[in-house]
Amino acid sequence: MKSLTKILGKISGLIREIEMEYPELYKHLDENPVTIPNEAHPRVDAEAMDNYLQTLRSILDKYREEQGLKKPLKSHL
Repeated sequence: MKSLTKILGKISGLIREIEMEYPELYKHLDENPVTIPNEAHPRVDAEAMDNYLQTLRSILDKYREEQGLKKPLKSHL
């Protein structure tokens, strides 16, 4: 399994890419540096973060497909 640090780095890179290159998509993501969990004891481990990374990738891929964009994802992904 991937390390949590590596996954978090990929998430950060992907979010930055979306923010810089797809601001119209970024505004619909619920990204906030200060997040208050809606659970008493949220599970934040490598598996949960990898699932989140895959979700972000899927959102971006679907958006790019809908917009007819062919730009490849950055190498950090």
